[in-house]
Formats: sequence, structure tokens, C-alpha cells
Amino acid sequence: MLPTLIQSVAEMQAQSSTWRAQGQRIGLVPTMGYLHEGHLSLMRLLRPRCDTLVASIFVNPIQFGPHEDLARYPRDLQRDMELCAQVPCEVVFHPSAEEIYPENFRTHVEVSELTENLCGPFRPGHFRGVTTVVGILFNIVQPHLAAFGQKDAQQALVLERMVRDLRMPIEIVIGPTRREPDGLAMSSRNVYLQPEERKQATALYHALLLAEKMINSGERRAEKVVAAMTELITHEVTTPVIEYISVVDRQRLHPLESLRGQFVIALAVRIGKTRLIDNMFFEV
Repeated sequence: MLPTLIQSVAEMQAQSSTWRAQGQRIGLVPTMGYLHEGHLSLMRLLRPRCDTLVASIFVNPIQFGPHEDLARYPRDLQRDMELCAQVPCEVVFHPSAEEIYPENFRTHVEVSELTENLCGPFRPGHFRGVTTVVGILFNIVQPHLAAFGQKDAQQALVLERMVRDLRMPIEIVIGPTRREPDGLAMSSRNVYLQPEERKQATALYHALLLAEKMINSGERRAEKVVAAMTELITHEVTTPVIEYISVVDRQRLHPLESLRGQFVIALAVRIGKTRLIDNMFFEV
């Protein structure tokens, strides 16, 4: 059976208030739709921990830059509803942009420091758009738990910080990156890749595996790891545009020179017209 589709903010808020009054535990997986196994794995992660599971599907216009892919971002609501039914998920919340951002909307939520590195300089305003819309969704759906994927590690850690700093009574759950059989991190944007680009896109994962091997062998110099990853990607991808390959601490996302403690190795690479990101968490 398909989930219940709710498109009105008022209806979603009323339903959530009723669930809470009944003592139900609400889980939320915010998405932009065109779902894949990565999204579904987050739903399955929350399913045993909540009484009611909500998936939001909203292509958020304020997290896209002026030259990004808002207009062509893939959309297929019927397909998404059918996938949610497999989990199962009780409700799909699919509001319009006008519902989320009514006329004269003027308020934004912004997390500093954690948004200054990695994707931040390349996507100005992106994280402000993410934290704003997620904050709105939290107020509408009133979840006890919300799940985000490690594939978007910076986003997940920024939202974790937002919840902590604003004292939101919500547990953030970060689910592991789901990958295709050849290692490519699942992403709705993978459909943009041409066949040859799709083959070359596995270079991001290969570079992360190389980093893991070097670290496990005792390498602790970040510059050496980054140089080896860069060389691998340059060799495996035809004219890649490497935006960054960075080693940052997990708490503040500051660049590291020496690989100690908890840290993240993250990279963003453009292959053709498609921007791909990936990462791994480490603790040494």
C-alpha cells in the first residue's frame, strides 16, 4: 500500500501533533526525491526505532546556486511513493515551494565554521539553504529522530551541530554511505553521467581506498595522502576538475596536517558536467 501523501504544511503539522499526543515516536528522512537505495537504507535504519516514519520529498530551491541544476534535478513522485511503500513508510510529505517559503519569507538558519571548508567555498549559500529547510521540516514534522547519509558528510555534521546548538530535541542518525557494486557512492545525480563518465567515476572510491591503505600502513602526513589521491584521479579520469581533496577533523572540519584522532577525508570532483562527492571517516 502506498504511503499517505501530505502536501499541506498545516495538515502535516496537525497530523504530527496528533501522533505526539498519542505517544507515538516519529522518524523523519528528509530527501529531495528521485530515491535510491541510499535513501531507503536510511528509512530502514529508523524503521525499528519509531512508530511512524515520514519521508519528505522537497527539491529545495534555496540550496541551489544560480548556475546549478535546480531545473533539471530528477523528479518522479510516483516512483518515489512506490519505493517508500517497500520500507514501509507511513507518510510522504511533499510540499510545494510556496508552502515552505510563503511570500515575504525572510528568515534563515546558518551554521558557521563547519560550512567554511570543503563544499562551502564552491557552493556559497548552499548550507544556509540546507539548514534553513531542515529546520523548517523539523518544526513541521516534529520528529524524534532524523536520518542523513554519510555520503553527504559535511551536511550531516552541520545539521548535527545545528540541532545541538539550538537545543532541538531531535536525535540525528548518520547512516553509512551506500554504494553501487563497483564502489560509486549512490546519488540521484549519477543519472547525469554519460557511460564513459560513469566508468571513470569509480576513481573517487578508488582514491579513498588508496588513502585507507596508506593510513593503515602508517602514513600520517596528510599532504602525502592527498597527493597520492590526486595522482590516481588524474590518471583514471579524463580531464577531471578536482575542486578539493581534503583531510579535516571531524568536529570542526578544519584542515589537518597530521592524521590523528577522528578525521574525514573528503573530495569533490567534476566529471563532465556532473559534480560528485565522496568521503570516508577515520580514527587513528
